[in-house]
Amino acid sequence: MRILGIDPGTATTGFGLIEVNGKSLMVKEWGLIETDKGALPGDRLVNINEQFTKLLKDLSPDIISIEKLFFATNAKTAMSVGQAIGIIIYTAAKAGIKIVEYAPGTVKKQITGSGRADKKMIQKAVRKILGAKVRSRIHGKTHFDNSADALAVALCHWGLSRGVNRRGR
Repeated sequence: MRILGIDPGTATTGFGLIEVNGKSLMVKEWGLIETDKGALPGDRLVNINEQFTKLLKDLSPDIISIEKLFFATNAKTAMSVGQAIGIIIYTAAKAGIKIVEYAPGTVKKQITGSGRADKKMIQKAVRKILGAKVRSRIHGKTHFDNSADALAVALCHWGLSRGVNRRGR
């Protein structure tokens, strides 16, 4: 099974693909979908759609696991992230790929054991679970935190679908 994790955003959407064969778990790809911060909102959404459509064709996931929108204090940011999520869900549905959504606290608890884990804790847990391929991969200006969050969402689905609690135990 190929699970594509998504950490949605308008400027930066992290993605991470894991492949599961029995008890074997491998990272296949991870990175970012980025848009020009100076572009019009509609153009940014079109760009997300185009990049995500290509990503789905290139990676052929069986399922997409996406982090649900967490609404904090910035309503404007929440609205634009919600629009990006809508584009991602639409693109996946159009491609016939099932989507599951997980709340940020669920992902954090599944991966680190704490529903209040910070970004550094998530990155450390993802690196520990997935190993050297994640540590040594260089993506130029890629921000690993977005990709690590996406990989964490994919790992969350893998663990919960197997009925396993945090970190494969």
